[in-house]
Amino acid sequence: MSQELEQRVVELETRVAFQEHALNELSDALAQVRLQAAQNAELLRHSLEELKQARGAFYADPAEEPPPPHY
Repeated sequence: MSQELEQRVVELETRVAFQEHALNELSDALAQVRLQAAQNAELLRHSLEELKQARGAFYADPAEEPPPPHY
């Protein structure tokens, strides 16, 4: 193998190794973002459920309220 060709192969191998490393880092970051998004979605769902329950406590059912005193 000529010196120039060997140098080009080494450079290409270096680039591929760098790209593989970058791809692994991006994959890890994406996995973390997906996990955090799932946690946030669960937290939001839980918060909305609590809000619905709290709203129900604030607004009484008209059928359960006693009639006004003028009846």
